[in-house]
Amino acid sequence: MRKLLLFAAVLLLCSFIWTEKKDKPTLFVIGDSTVKNGSGKGADALWGWGNFISAYLDTSKITVSNEALGGTSTRTFMLRGRWAAVAPKIKKGDFVIMQFGHNDGGPLDDTARARGTIKGNGPESKEIFNPITKQQEVVYTYGHYLKEFVKEIKSKGATAIICSPIPRNNWADGKVKRAAADYGLWAKQAAEESGALFIDLNTLVADVYDQEGATLVGDRYFTSKDHTHTSKAGAMVNAEQVIKGIKSLKDKHLSKYLKKS
Repeated sequence: MRKLLLFAAVLLLCSFIWTEKKDKPTLFVIGDSTVKNGSGKGADALWGWGNFISAYLDTSKITVSNEALGGTSTRTFMLRGRWAAVAPKIKKGDFVIMQFGHNDGGPLDDTARARGTIKGNGPESKEIFNPITKQQEVVYTYGHYLKEFVKEIKSKGATAIICSPIPRNNWADGKVKRAAADYGLWAKQAAEESGALFIDLNTLVADVYDQEGATLVGDRYFTSKDHTHTSKAGAMVNAEQVIKGIKSLKDKHLSKYLKKS
């Protein structure tokens, strides 16, 4: 009888653990190298903000999965296999944060990467021969690809959150250059048109940079390698601003998974 009761208790415990795991939502993060640099282990002292947001979340209640891939634009993340690996994992109740733009401004059909998108958020398209895939391809706008991500995410019953891209270490007249007239604007427009939530990460981070000044930002938050990829300290500051953005959203479904302290 004692063995039977023990067996029943084990079955009940396993059932509870399986149900808890099944019902536990996931926060997926997709984007470029400013979100996850390389393998995400700090190679060359470079980090992405996606590595550090889990510190703010109660991971006993939500899983954080950083699926960003360096070198990708909205177009190449979607069309060259990365999105196909992530999308099937998304389930009802999950969340997907996306941040792209740093690589979308490149050429549409160069022989090196062919990763650029048409500037804007409209319906414009252009047919090209892709020298990388050796196939004809119709290329769309940056906003179009963002809206395609959102459409699929919402079809799965998950929540989509678009972030404007973090600013580069570029300055003019003592202020960091912002993306309010291009990729930041188009990200906002794409979110509004698709029904996604929006975090103006470009403005949140730029406000911090402006307050701290070009010298400190350049020395502490970036490295001498380039003006785009952040150091560990820079990635942590950016992650903090992502969390600030999450807290400011009118939709509080993701906020409830943030740590209390």
